[in-house]
Amino acid sequence: MRFRSAVTHFDDRGSVCELFDERWSWHDEPLVFSYMFTLRPNKVKGWGKHMLHEDRYFVMFGEMEVVMYDTREDSPTKGLLARVHLSEWERRLMCIPIGVWHANFNPGTKDAVIVNFPTQPYDHGNPDKFRLPLDTDQIPYQFPPGVNGW
Repeated sequence: MRFRSAVTHFDDRGSVCELFDERWSWHDEPLVFSYMFTLRPNKVKGWGKHMLHEDRYFVMFGEMEVVMYDTREDSPTKGLLARVHLSEWERRLMCIPIGVWHANFNPGTKDAVIVNFPTQPYDHGNPDKFRLPLDTDQIPYQFPPGVNGW
């Protein structure tokens, strides 16, 4: 995983926050595609992984916990689970490596708004998306009781 903190500037009119600047040299891959998604409170999107591209998340509003599990054979973190909290109060870019299972959970009280800058455009005819159910026994993690999604 890689992170880059983002500074949000506030004044009496509102705020401004830079999302991405190639001069940051944050990622080797260029910015080629972006989209936004929302996540309702107490809901989960996942488990999913990509084999051709990395996700690069930025939380605009709300909060999101990203739970990741590494099953990559050649990885030094194989078999490890990580949980990362992202929020509008500490904005930063986050990169999810190719081949890492991940699920996005909103532990907050309002909808989360997230921008993704994946390293490849989405291919509607052949999506780079692999899924597992939330209650899979292949990932050693259980979401809190009452949390649902797919």
